[in-house]
Amino acid sequence: MSTISPIIIDSASADRMWQDYAAARPDAVAACPEYTVEHFGDSERLADELLACVLEGEKRATSSLVAEYIAEGQQLPRIGSHWIACDGRGTPRAILRTTEMRLGVFESANARFAFDEGEDDRSLESWRVEHRRYWTRISATLGREWSEDDEIVFERFSVAWPPEHADHGS
Repeated sequence: MSTISPIIIDSASADRMWQDYAAARPDAVAACPEYTVEHFGDSERLADELLACVLEGEKRATSSLVAEYIAEGQQLPRIGSHWIACDGRGTPRAILRTTEMRLGVFESANARFAFDEGEDDRSLESWRVEHRRYWTRISATLGREWSEDDEIVFERFSVAWPPEHADHGS
């Protein structure tokens, strides 16, 4: 996830979505009442493209540089945490819940993780090509040079809301 781009988040709509979720799933909210509001990628097009993969059920993992979290003053995700995913215009579309999280370096990504990210042809080779390109671009935006030794957050998630897109048991 990233908030580096100029996408303006509709916070009021995100708050309403969270309230609807909290009313329907008080147990899940009681377990972890905080949430963040974010979008995938660093452009409107990429945010929409990746969110579509989530809503279609193809994408159930994401990876981000630890440096992004630091630059944005955000805490790293933890298992059970919620985040509201917005489209490229900042409109909240889904509530995601972190189910797995680990820190690692670029080379620690495996074929299963690349497949679960649901992007491109879902292969590890494609994942490596596209993420090298993406993180080089993100790092430049942060005023730094990307390295394959940089720490990466490897995160798996489920879709918790809205009900028509929710994973069973979320």
